[in-house]
Amino acid sequence: MALGSLFIVCAPSGAGQTSLVKELLAREPEVRLSVSYTTRPPRSGEAQGVDYHFLTPETFAHLKDQGEFLESALVHGNHYATSRTWIARQLETNDVLLEIDWQGAAQIRVLLPDAVCIFILPPSFDSLGERLHRRGLDSEAVIARRLAAARDEMSHVAEFDYVIINDDFARAVGDLRTIVHAARLRSKQQIERRRTLLADLLGTDT
Repeated sequence: MALGSLFIVCAPSGAGQTSLVKELLAREPEVRLSVSYTTRPPRSGEAQGVDYHFLTPETFAHLKDQGEFLESALVHGNHYATSRTWIARQLETNDVLLEIDWQGAAQIRVLLPDAVCIFILPPSFDSLGERLHRRGLDSEAVIARRLAAARDEMSHVAEFDYVIINDDFARAVGDLRTIVHAARLRSKQQIERRRTLLADLLGTDT
């Protein structure tokens, strides 16, 4: 059995998901971030293998046909996916966090029902547009497309185990850490991690 927990974090563009995850990883070094595969071109400052594994559509399709992906989705005109082998290997000893969309989360829940699914909501719809414009990464056409898709994305919020409202960054980070800490105390993980202790308490062999 895997010692680690799998955390799935989803949010519409502009909800502050990336900043929350970055802060969580800084405070919880035992959590490993899965680097997704994508056919999207790199943005300024993004590095191969750090922000994403950037692939051509042909290479992406080949890996998908080979069964390499745990999940895949078409988002805003680009393909995204998660490595099946990397996730399985990491979960043997570590917690793993995925930043994916609701489509990918739905696929993973079928395969890994113990995954902890978290949805990040913005404090208001207007704040989404403000944040997308403020970060200055996308054209007006792309921003309009992201905002148009946001309501549909957020309509899937009830499919998730936890919902965090990112109206106060420090509080939202605290909420995210609380979920991580609680998942580590689930009986399945504790029994696997504490086999020696349980053997002593129960008078059995490890």
